[in-house]
This record gives sequence, C-alpha cells and structure tokens, in this order.
Amino acid sequence: MASSTIELPGSPLSERTQEQTVGHAPANVWRPRINPWIVAMTVTLATFMEVLDSSIANVALPHIAGGLGASQDEATWVLTAYLVANAVILPAGAYMTTFIGRKKFYMICVVLFGISSALCGLAPSLPLLVFFRILQGIGGGGLAPSEQAILADTFPPEKRGQAFAMYGLAVVVAPAIGPTLGGWITDNYDWRWIFFLNVPICLLSLFLTSRIVEDPPWVEEQVKQSKKGGIKLDFLGFALLGLTFGSLEFVLDKGQEDDWFASKLITLFVITMIVAFVTMIWWELRQLRIGNRPIVNLTLFRRRNFSIGFILMFVLGFSLYGTTVLIPQFVQTLLGYTAELAGLVLSPAGLMMMAMMPVVGFLSSKVDPRKLMGYGFLMLTVSLITMHTMDLGISYGRLVFLRIFQASGLAFLFIPINMIAYIGVKQSESNDVSGLTNLARNIGGSCGTAFVATMLTRLTAAHETQMVRNLTPGNPGFVDQVKKLKGMFGGHAGGDPMVGQGAHTAQAYIYNQLHRQAGMLAYLDIIQYLSIFCACMLPLLFFIPRPPKNASPSAGH
Repeated sequence: MASSTIELPGSPLSERTQEQTVGHAPANVWRPRINPWIVAMTVTLATFMEVLDSSIANVALPHIAGGLGASQDEATWVLTAYLVANAVILPAGAYMTTFIGRKKFYMICVVLFGISSALCGLAPSLPLLVFFRILQGIGGGGLAPSEQAILADTFPPEKRGQAFAMYGLAVVVAPAIGPTLGGWITDNYDWRWIFFLNVPICLLSLFLTSRIVEDPPWVEEQVKQSKKGGIKLDFLGFALLGLTFGSLEFVLDKGQEDDWFASKLITLFVITMIVAFVTMIWWELRQLRIGNRPIVNLTLFRRRNFSIGFILMFVLGFSLYGTTVLIPQFVQTLLGYTAELAGLVLSPAGLMMMAMMPVVGFLSSKVDPRKLMGYGFLMLTVSLITMHTMDLGISYGRLVFLRIFQASGLAFLFIPINMIAYIGVKQSESNDVSGLTNLARNIGGSCGTAFVATMLTRLTAAHETQMVRNLTPGNPGFVDQVKKLKGMFGGHAGGDPMVGQGAHTAQAYIYNQLHRQAGMLAYLDIIQYLSIFCACMLPLLFFIPRPPKNASPSAGH
C-alpha cells in the first residue's frame, strides 16, 4: 500500500488525524504485512487455550482435593481464584497496552499464563495452587481483549464478521468440550496434566505471535506518549477496579454455598462491591474531566450500539454458561450419567457451533446484524421452550438434539453482537471495546452459573415441601403405593401396610422418587425462566440504530 502510515509505522500520528483518516478511508490506513487469516489463527490458538482452562478444571476438583489433602469446598477456590483474577484484568487490558503496546502486553500474558500453568501442575499444596491460579487468571484475562482488538484492526469491516467467526469458535466450543477433556485426562492420567497441557500451546503461541502479530501505528503512538509522561498509571483506579469485580466474582461464586445474605462475609463483600463500584465510576469520570486516560472507558456507553451490545453479550454469557452447567448437572444427578457421558451430551452441540460459525460469519457481511441476532434469540427462546418438555425418562439422543437445537441459536449471536459493538468506535479504542464485551460475557456467565445453582437448590426444596405433604397415612394413594411396594422389599401384603418388614424401605423408595420429581420440576422452572429472559431481549433489538452498509469502526465520528 502507498499510505505514509504503512511506510513509516513508527511516525507520530495525532489522535485527531487518526480519527479523520479512519473515518474516511479505513481500508488505507493500516494493514498487517502478514495474511490476516494467519494472524487470526495465531490469536485464536491462545483464545481456545484460555477459555478451555476456565472450565476444564471443574470435573477434576474431587481429585485435586484428594491429591492435596483439602476438602471439596476448599478446592473450589481453584475455580474462584481464576475467575476473580480474570474479571479484574479484563477491563484493564486496554489500559495496559497504552504503556507497553498491544503485542508486548499480549506476549507477556501468554508467558505468564504458560509459566503459571506449569506451576499449577507442580503445586505441592492448595494455597500455592490457588496463588498460581490467580497468576494464571491475570494472564488469561489479558489475552481475550487483545485478541479481539487485533482481529478488529487486522480485518476490514466487511470481513470482520468472518474473523469473529473464527474467534467465536474458540469461545463457544471450548466450554463445551472442557469438562469432557478434563474428565478424560483426570481419569486416564493425573489432574496435574490439565495444567501441563497449556505449556506447549503457550510456547507455540509465543513463537507465532513474535513472528506474525504487529502493533498498528495508533497503538505505537499511545506508547510514545506514555513514555513522555503524557499518560500516568492510575493506581487508585486499579485498586477500585480490583475491589469491584473481585468482590462481585466472590459473591457470585460463594453466595449460594453460604446462603447469600445470611452470611456476614457475603454481605460484607456486597457492600464492598457497591461502594467500590460507585467510587470507581466517580473516579473514572473525574479522570476524563481532567484529561487523563481512564482505566475503564465509560465514554463507550454513550453509543447506543455499544451499550445494547454490552447487555446482549451479558445475556449470551448468562445463557451459554448457565445451560452448560445445567445440563450436565441434570443428567448426572437425576439420570445417573457418568461425568464423561455428561460431557458427551454437550460435545455434539460444540460441533454444531463449529459448523454454523463460518456460515454466520459469511452472512454477517450480507445481512443486517440485527436480523441475525433476532433469529438467534428467537431460536434460543424456542429451544428453551422445547427443553421444557424434558422428563426423567428422556433418552440420550433426545438430550443431544435439544442441546444442538439450542446451539443453532447461540451461533447466530456472538458474531453480530461483536460487530454492532464496534460500530462508531475509533480504532484506538478497539482494546477498550473488546475488554468490556469480554467482561460482559464473563460476568454474564458467572451470574448464569450462580442463578442456576441458587434456583436449583431453592426450587427443589420448595417443590419437595409441597409434594411431601401428600406422603401421610391419611392419603389412600400413598398407603396403596406402600402396600404394593412392600412385597417387593420382603414384606407381607397383609396387615397394616405402613408397618412391618419392607414398609420403611418402600417409604424410602417413594421419597427418593419424590426427590427426583422435585428436582425435575426445579430444572423445568429454571429453563422456563431462561426462556423468558431470552425472549425479553427481542424487543431490545429494535432500539439498535440501523448499521450503515460496510460500516467502518469509526462510522458516525
């Protein structure tokens, strides 16, 4: 290309000049020297590894607890520590690239993720494992925003949907196969190998990134300004950010376990989160007023496209992770499936999304993204309504079909949501957009998981309390059922059916069936709530402004 920006990639470029250039001829501003698809495959490799690691350790918790001499509850900190660190660093990733550059920050995150993964595998005690998982979460949290911003800057707007399709494959498929892969590794080798597995992938990613990925001129210009003292590190902003999202993740992960506000610790963390969040908003707005670079770019929420995209990405994370937890738990607790078989219920849906993502990527350049999202949420809602027909006699094939049906809707959401979030955004703000959209998906996933866990416990108890009222000697139906079962368990049909040999076993059997029925009703209630939640997103699509054809990232500026 003949652009001076390409010839002199290190030359200063004012933000105003960047915006004008990007707004008028985005295709001529900057393009990477390497084929964009090679760049996309390079960053997607690390994406898959990082997202996979957020779910692969779930099924290994009992083995980790046993191997390190800890309780099951203590071992859950292995998951919590990662999620908390991940949530804190996600919105701060764009801020850090201002000081050291996107490529260097990305490579540091890969190195940190790889080293901490090796240390997790070598950890001799639970406290050290939790500490190494925090480091791993910091490294992993910095990867996703950088990867998405790299794709947004590498591809022209008309091809961005196809690039996000490749990225979306990693995001949606990894959680689906994570539990199955983690269970297989743990059963056949050792739980430590779920962490060692990351090391060679990190080395390959680091090598490819150093050779292929490059920083665009506006990122280099930001780094130069920060080195001259134009941008100062905001330590208070970092502290408030950590307190806000760290407290939120702790509350979501431990809330149900500690009975929410019945626990003084949970109440303390909720208060801390609210105070830190309000203070952070005030502080970040103040930084904007005095001309400093804020850690969280709140100006993005002035754009309707981005604000609605943020909400929709939250709902996507809520639905995806919520049902990913719901279905394996249902088949294991009520249908008696093994962990590996439960994972195989989800895996075909991952293959379905792999097949659909390229199709959606192609359609995204031809069809209004609002129509694609409308179809996606409609299919997701209909699939959840169909799932409401499940019962305790459901077959494996039917379960797989229902999950595939649901996946067909999810595939139409990830790419269009990302596309509308970037409309009207300066190229220099790509990292801010990707950091906040990834944060929305992760927080949505945590909320979805907490919602499923809480509602399942409470709804099961409520249904059980309602149903157990009928298990009394005054109920002829109950007495008749005990009498029929009594003979099966070694009792005699004559005499009082409620006493004698086999009577207690018969009553216990009936109660066990009642407990399963109560659990089944609880699962159906949760599915109903999720379907209503997703259906409520459809009217929101009408508030998204019509995107201009082949909109550039700075359309509207």
